[in-house]
Amino acid sequence: MQESANLQSSTHLELIIRQIRYEGRGINSYELVHPEGQPLPPFTAGAHIDVHLPGGLIRQYSLCSDPAETHHYMIAVLKDENGRGGSKCLHEAWQVQKAIRVSVPRNNFPLGERAGKVILLGGGIGITPLKSMMHALLEQGRDFELHYCAKDSTCVAFREFFSENPDSAGRVHFHFDGGDPRNGLDIAGLLRVADENTEIYYCGPAGFMKACAQATEHWPRSAVHCEHFKAPERPAMEAGGPEANGSGPDSFQVKIASTGQLITVPPAESIAAALERAGVCIETSCVSGLCGTCRLRYLSGDVEHNDFILNDDERSEYLTACVSRCKGDLLVLDL
Repeated sequence: MQESANLQSSTHLELIIRQIRYEGRGINSYELVHPEGQPLPPFTAGAHIDVHLPGGLIRQYSLCSDPAETHHYMIAVLKDENGRGGSKCLHEAWQVQKAIRVSVPRNNFPLGERAGKVILLGGGIGITPLKSMMHALLEQGRDFELHYCAKDSTCVAFREFFSENPDSAGRVHFHFDGGDPRNGLDIAGLLRVADENTEIYYCGPAGFMKACAQATEHWPRSAVHCEHFKAPERPAMEAGGPEANGSGPDSFQVKIASTGQLITVPPAESIAAALERAGVCIETSCVSGLCGTCRLRYLSGDVEHNDFILNDDERSEYLTACVSRCKGDLLVLDL
């Protein structure tokens, strides 16, 4: 019992791969377990883990298993030949019994409990956090519908779970566009009427995310939730202006509250990088404002938030050091 408690208090886990399974075109699922069969830290639907890969790569993958099951974690990964190398490395290097290092689960995309009905919209591999949500919704006996958008049936992951689960009959809908989004789900039509008793959760590739965002513009902000797998493209920057990661055009200083140390953050450097340069190391991962690994509490300062995960309440107290900037001259960090 003590070992389980220590496991859950750690920030990282050393696990092994128990099973690798082909789930769809270019998609493998990976079952991760404790090497001695210990229960893993619990997670909630929508959570993700950081996965440490060879060469110092760290990538985030949503947990798609049932949150009620703590004996394993499961992730599903689409091999992207044109990506940053993480998924390709994972597909080629991972094998059964391999020991891997992951973070404990974090959730920037939690499933709410108040809505009378939930609409889940998944595009491609963006279905993974929604699968976990579907497990939770079924166990809670809640009303929901899921729309799974893909190129064709061969690209569907976990098809048996979605199509053969007797409790999902009439709730799960597949939409195949053959590679042309115009032939797929009419997202705007589906969401044309805003319902105060319904919440929407969506995840998928950039074009799908944009379509969902446009289709929900008239919905209450509190009813719409999303998670990006890749940071959306920011507006084109003017010559000599900010970098794409949100770096502002002016330098500023950050102050470490506990020591009074002042650190200058130049225009082309992130807060996280400036802290590391000054010997104040914090953990980072995605460096694009998506994962929350580098979330820090600040005590004063006018913050320019460039992340995609913090809500308005959180932004009054926290920032993401990889992309946030200071609009003024000084930012005081609770470090």
